[in-house]
Amino acid sequence: MKKLALALAFCSPVLAAENAPIYGTVDSKCVITMETPGIYGNPSPSLLSTDPVNGGVEPIVRFDVLSAAYYKAVISYPEQFSSSPSLSDVVNWTGVVTVNEVTDTQMSGYDAAKREFNNVTEYDLDFAGSTWFKIESEANYGYDKSFPAGEYNSVVEAECIAL
Repeated sequence: MKKLALALAFCSPVLAAENAPIYGTVDSKCVITMETPGIYGNPSPSLLSTDPVNGGVEPIVRFDVLSAAYYKAVISYPEQFSSSPSLSDVVNWTGVVTVNEVTDTQMSGYDAAKREFNNVTEYDLDFAGSTWFKIESEANYGYDKSFPAGEYNSVVEAECIAL
């Protein structure tokens, strides 16, 4: 009996344990840079537009992708002002996001493959390199109404989403 108890003592599980933590940091392989801030032109009293034909400047956002096919670009043109004078009527927003410049000719198909819904445009970033996107934005005020004098600001949202 003593031999059995002694044998069981050597086979018993270990009662002490230690956990060793492991730490790590992941840096994004997709970087977004605002290249050109947008400016609204005011070609008529009821229209604000970033179109150069209307006196505006289209904002340009650059996406630098280091690892191909791991990210998508999600870009939204504005649907409201972030600041403006008080407005008593509806503002109707339109806009479009397009590829402006690329570092790899394979990226030339990005516009044909983009997905658009509401004010959002998505691009699969299938190739490593830089892509510049331009964003056109127009705000039409009411029906035959003039925008009140003052400063108008809005924001383009650009995100790089890991897939």
